[in-house]
Amino acid sequence: MVSDALLLQLGYNATLVTIGALLLGMAAGTTGSFLFMRKRALISDAISHATLPGIGLAFLVMVAMGGDGRNLPGLLAGSAATATLGLFCVGWLTRQTRLSEDAVIGAVLSVFFGFGIVLLTVIQTLGVGRQAGLDTFLLGATAGMLWPDAMVIAVGAVVVLALALLMRRSMIMVAFDPCFAAADGLSVARVDLIMMILVMAVTVVGLKIVGLILVVALLIIPAVTARFWTQRADHVVLLSGLFGGLVSYVGAALSAVVPKLPTGPIIVLVSFALFAISLFLAPQRGVLAALLRHRRYQRRVHLRQGLLALAQGQPIYEDLTLRLLQRAGLARADGVATETGRARAAKALRDERRWDIVRRDHAHEAVAQLYDGLRPIETILTADEIREIDRRIGGPEAITWWARNLLPCPCRPLWSGCWPRLHVHCLAIFCCCGGRRWSGMRSAMWSCPVLSWPF
Repeated sequence: MVSDALLLQLGYNATLVTIGALLLGMAAGTTGSFLFMRKRALISDAISHATLPGIGLAFLVMVAMGGDGRNLPGLLAGSAATATLGLFCVGWLTRQTRLSEDAVIGAVLSVFFGFGIVLLTVIQTLGVGRQAGLDTFLLGATAGMLWPDAMVIAVGAVVVLALALLMRRSMIMVAFDPCFAAADGLSVARVDLIMMILVMAVTVVGLKIVGLILVVALLIIPAVTARFWTQRADHVVLLSGLFGGLVSYVGAALSAVVPKLPTGPIIVLVSFALFAISLFLAPQRGVLAALLRHRRYQRRVHLRQGLLALAQGQPIYEDLTLRLLQRAGLARADGVATETGRARAAKALRDERRWDIVRRDHAHEAVAQLYDGLRPIETILTADEIREIDRRIGGPEAITWWARNLLPCPCRPLWSGCWPRLHVHCLAIFCCCGGRRWSGMRSAMWSCPVLSWPF
C-alpha cells in the first residue's frame, strides 16, 4: 500500500491531493527559507494561529447566507482576512510600543487562537457545525478532500512559489543586510511586506493539508535542514523548496494509506526524520563531520606538541602523542626521535620562534591574528619575509635535544677525565636557515664510571 501511494497508484483523487501537497511543500519551503534567513521564524506562528477566528467567522457568515459553510475558498478567504489583521497587530504593536517582537507575537497568537477556539465551540453547538469538519483545519486532513479543494491548494501553491522565485534576490538581500539593501535602492519595508504576504498565503493555502498548528513546521524545518547542506543563500532557497516538497509528498502519501491519521503530524514527522539525518550526516555542518574534524584537529595538536617536545629534549608522557609520532615515523617506541623526526622537530621549533617574532612585531599585527599553533608560516608570509625573520633570529641555529638541559656532571670529583661540568653521551646538531634544512650528526663519546645516560 505504501509503495502504491508513493507511486500515485491509489486513485485519481489521492494522486491529485498528493501532487497538491508536493506543490504546497515546495512553496512553503522556499518561502520559509527567507523567514529563516531574516530571523523572523516566529511570525509564521502568529499568522497561522490568527487564521482560526477567520475560519469560524467565515463559516458563520456562509451559514447565515443559506450555505452549509463547507466551501473551502470561502473558509480560506476568512482565514486570510484575520491573518492579515493579526499581522497588522504584530507590526503596529512592535512599532508603537517598547515590547519586543517575540513578546508581541506571543500575545497576538494567544488572543487570536483563544478567540478561534471560542468560535469553534459555539459552532459545534449549532446543527450544522460538526458536519462542516472544521476540526480538520487544526491538524490537517486530506481524506475526503474533493477535486475542487485540491485544485485550489495546487493553484495557490504554484502562484506563491512563482512569486517567491521571482522576488528571491531582493528578499535574500534584505534578509542578510537590510542596510545594504536600502543603500542599493530597495525598499526594505516593501520587501518585508511582500515576504509576509507570501508567508500568509502559504499558511492559508496549507490549512487543509497541514493544519494551522503545524504549518509553521512546514515553513521552517525544510529551511533549517537545507542550511546543514550548503553555505550559499541561493542554494538554501533551492534545497529548502526541494526538501519541503519531498516531505509533503511522502507525508500526504502515507496519510492516504491510513486515512484516520492526520496529515499534518505525519508531514512534520517526516520533516523531522530528514532534519535528523541532515543533523548527523551533513558533510560540512553535521554532527559526524564535526566530530571527525575535532579528531583530526586533536591529532594535529598532539603531533605538533610532540615535535616541540622532541626538539626541546622533553619527555613525552601522552600515549596518544607517542603513538602518532610512531605512526608517522618520527619517533621510536622509547620516545627517541628518528632522523626524520629530528629534522621535523627542528623545523617545528624554528617555526615557533618565527611566529614569536611575528606576534611581537606591530608591522605583522594582522598576520599574527592568524596564529593557531598549527598553521605553517610559509602559507602566510612570503619567502622574503621569512628570510628577514630568520636574519633577525640570527642565522643557522643549532637545535639540540640536550643543549637546553645539560646538567653538571656529578662525577667530576671522582674522575678527572670527565668533561668539566658537562656529561654528554651523544650530541645531535640540526641547522636550518632560509627555508632549507640540513642535519648532521656528531657523536662525542665519554665514558663515565659513575653515571651513564641512555639516549
